[in-house]
Amino acid sequence: MQLDDLLQRYFATTDLSAVAPDTFAAGIEHCRVDFGLEEDRGKRFALWSFLHMFGSAPDLDVAFENEEDREAARNFMDLLAASEDDGAS
Repeated sequence: MQLDDLLQRYFATTDLSAVAPDTFAAGIEHCRVDFGLEEDRGKRFALWSFLHMFGSAPDLDVAFENEEDREAARNFMDLLAASEDDGAS
């Protein structure tokens, strides 16, 4: 899953500055539904990561049955936090 493809699918554009608030909310809801229906672990992780970047991801214990997936999600969150800290310096 490519970020541009996800942006296009859920927001109908790759330019987030052009997304109206209602369109953004609808896109996030659509992504949450897709996440809930997705059975492939890799695709679920990609959708969860996408939602996490927008502050809309479900809690890890709800999102992932597998402890390995929850640990991968924690690592992802740590990496994002570290990159945000580096950008603030």
